[in-house]
Amino acid sequence: MAIDIKQVSTAANTQINKPSTNKSGGQTTSESASPLSTPPKSDSVSLTSQAQQLQSTQAKMTDIPEINEQKVQEIKLAISEGRYKIDPEKLATNIAQFENDLKDLS
Repeated sequence: MAIDIKQVSTAANTQINKPSTNKSGGQTTSESASPLSTPPKSDSVSLTSQAQQLQSTQAKMTDIPEINEQKVQEIKLAISEGRYKIDPEKLATNIAQFENDLKDLS
């Protein structure tokens, strides 16, 4: 079903935008609604001490580099010189522990 919008009167639209007048006093409804209205309330937020501690910890963490470049260079040097030894049992234990930690997350 199509609606012919050319036939719609624009008088209804102009009346919506105009403030209506009160018949008894001639005042507009926005003026007579509440001349003694209370001031708008302001919102406030208070953080718990735990949230403040978390916020300060996060700020400190931004200063710490994600990669310890000195340790990376030491390991690269040890690998290139053949001094870097891998303990297969310790590696397997760490991998198994990591897998268990991942299972606990889900």
